[in-house]
Amino acid sequence: MRRPAPLLLPALAAALLLSACGTERADTGTGGPGTGTPSPATQVTDPGIDGVRITSVTIPSPSPSPERTVSVVPDLPPADSGISAAYEVTNQGTEAMTYTIIVTFTNSAGESMGNKRETVRAVGAGKTVRGTVRLGVVAPGSSSVTRAVVSDVTKVPADEAPAETGDCPASGVRVFADEGDAAMGLRVVGLHLQNCGTRDYSVHGYPLLELLDDTREPVDGVQILKGSGEITTGAGPDEAPEPVTLKPGETALASLVWRNTTQSGTAVNVPYVRVRAKEGADPVVVTPGLDLGTTGKLGVRPWKRATD
Repeated sequence: MRRPAPLLLPALAAALLLSACGTERADTGTGGPGTGTPSPATQVTDPGIDGVRITSVTIPSPSPSPERTVSVVPDLPPADSGISAAYEVTNQGTEAMTYTIIVTFTNSAGESMGNKRETVRAVGAGKTVRGTVRLGVVAPGSSSVTRAVVSDVTKVPADEAPAETGDCPASGVRVFADEGDAAMGLRVVGLHLQNCGTRDYSVHGYPLLELLDDTREPVDGVQILKGSGEITTGAGPDEAPEPVTLKPGETALASLVWRNTTQSGTAVNVPYVRVRAKEGADPVVVTPGLDLGTTGKLGVRPWKRATD
């Protein structure tokens, strides 16, 4: 005798009905290249540059694309790639140094997929400091990242490094250089003087500069001009310096102007510039990377109150 089929429970019947009709879910934005199940860090044996090296790279495995996924949440921000590189900085010198490093993430052909700048402060003599830098979001359609390398290193004595944003030196002022602007061989880098203290701070004239080579020794043979008129008219007319008094929170701006023209002779590159806001001020070493070519000239414009 044949037994009748058992009745399906209501919940089970509902589940089977949904399965038969397919699944609709919100796209959380976590899919795409570089996301998914994290892979173990791949160890790296690259010797690095000047005591800075990559020790491992982490590249997550791609997630499998879910079937019949329907995107119902528009304009989600791009997901972090999850790609990172562990590094170590070893100070092989005799004084504490602050390092600025650039880590370049590349594809299998060695093409750059992104650069990340990292500042490692006050590494003591003979000490090693370790950290991790993340690539973040990658451009859609980019090639897969396969490795990371240290592409540039600069280092300055820790007591002459530009103060970190939010910190105020004992002098009450922060001096730092911006990223600059380059067009048609003309270079302009801004020097910023910020009164972060509690008293007024006055300057009159030009920042005092000392050009330094790779070993932070003085560079000879470069003429430092007051104003930029001999180099270009593109930076605006030269103006006579005027007294500037900065109240707490206010900022002044000066500029370094040069061309990287190369003709006969040996090109001069100046990675470091020691800056004093005025006579007797504490020195700060900035790293604008002056590619002066064979021009032998660097123009400096006077301190002016920042208008922003």
